[in-house]
Amino acid sequence: MDTLSYKTISANKATVDKQWVLVDAEGQTLGRLASKVAKLLRGKYKPSYTPHVDCGDNVVIINADKINLTGNKWDDKTYVRHTGYPGGQRTQTANELYKKNPAAIVEKSIKGMLPKNKLGADLFRNLKVYAGAEHAQEAQKPTAINLNDLK
Repeated sequence: MDTLSYKTISANKATVDKQWVLVDAEGQTLGRLASKVAKLLRGKYKPSYTPHVDCGDNVVIINADKINLTGNKWDDKTYVRHTGYPGGQRTQTANELYKKNPAAIVEKSIKGMLPKNKLGADLFRNLKVYAGAEHAQEAQKPTAINLNDLK
């Protein structure tokens, strides 16, 4: 009998093809940008996606200070942290956090969409966010992509 042999290919650290990708956040909505970048970091746009392997791309985000939030989220959205001391819960609005560190809003939203385990921590290290148009990854020659083309 002449049949085709189909085998499931599972990627590993040696067989993964990682690229450098440049994303311009100017005019993008925060949540939509974050979900697409999280998919890029995870490798879900690649046919060789394997859930337990870091097979995603390295992503550089520029112009994080030109991000959009819809509705009243600049004043209503709060970020909560704890100092570690009793009664040490601190809150900031999105506007306050933006004034302090514009890139932190983008980083927090993307980190929340990654897995909460060692793999998620490794994936988050593949992300570089810059508030302006300048970035320190010129030597890697990242390819610019348009997020609106991704699903």
